[in-house]
Amino acid sequence: MDKRRRLRNRKRRPARQRVKRSKAFFQCDPKPVVSVIIPVMNEQRTLAGVIREAAGVHPKTEIIVVANGCTDASARLARRLGAIVLEYKEPLGHDVPRAVGARHAKGDVLLFIDGDMVVPARDLRPFAAAVLSGIDVALNDYDGPVQSQEIHPVVSAKHTLNSFLGRPDLKGASLTAVPHALSRHAVLQLGYEALEKPPLAQTAAVLGGLGIRVVHGVNVGRLNRSRIRLKQGDLLTPLVLGDHLEAALLLMNRLGPRGGFSDLGRLRERAR
Repeated sequence: MDKRRRLRNRKRRPARQRVKRSKAFFQCDPKPVVSVIIPVMNEQRTLAGVIREAAGVHPKTEIIVVANGCTDASARLARRLGAIVLEYKEPLGHDVPRAVGARHAKGDVLLFIDGDMVVPARDLRPFAAAVLSGIDVALNDYDGPVQSQEIHPVVSAKHTLNSFLGRPDLKGASLTAVPHALSRHAVLQLGYEALEKPPLAQTAAVLGGLGIRVVHGVNVGRLNRSRIRLKQGDLLTPLVLGDHLEAALLLMNRLGPRGGFSDLGRLRERAR
């Protein structure tokens, strides 16, 4: 009986005891070239792998984990592994951790990834390399699932916004999707707050003449784990669509009600 009880107790060890076994293997460079920014909300399951891959992006790297209302051991794990941790007890809101991490970053390249998917270092390096070569905004070459009969509204919004911006070459590539990287020059021109709404940041980047290029493809749709939907339904889709509508409004405010497109010679007065 005592032996079985000891075995049960061993199986029930809390997760935080296992975290203690993870030793720091990475040390942030005091003068980084690349700052890897990782928003995290209860990502203890994947975070160690994410940090290990991020550590291989560049020899002079800092890793910034923004613990966004975590209730698990994510923040403690990130510290033990050597990352800089910015911890917030309450959730900051979608994409806000990106702006928070960017404000604390010291690198010339700001590389954004997520804590819930492990992207190999070999697939992260092209984004940093593109910015170091002179690109201001390096995007993931991911269009989303466009072959299905019913296109997801967010995928459609990304393609539509790029068309409105006169950049149909970008297809569905978007600052909404990770991985992506920005130069420090781009971040300072756009402002940290702009990163809270990626479609607006992308629109401002195009209007501001920043160099934007699709540099490498990472199928985040396949990598991203399925999320449990809340009882209220899918709250993220309307939020992201709203950001795209704000981006379209920004474009019209700058370029006129038709967003810079021609009226094609219509004689509207004849219809009166």
